[in-house]
Amino acid sequence: MTKRKKLLKVDLGKDVSPHTMNHTAATWMMQAGVDPWLAAGVLGMTIEVLESTYGHHHPDFQMGISKAF
Repeated sequence: MTKRKKLLKVDLGKDVSPHTMNHTAATWMMQAGVDPWLAAGVLGMTIEVLESTYGHHHPDFQMGISKAF
């Protein structure tokens, strides 16, 4: 069963789409510090897309910059 069919079966409301759920999952995975390679695979996107879109949520974001000060 596809994600869309599963969401329609659950009936979370008309404003909740598979895109909304994927966006939320990506944000939460990055906030939890999940390895980007693993998260990208689970979410069905490239690492580049994951990092450019959701990377700022990762705890390691700009870690190198903070060490420079």
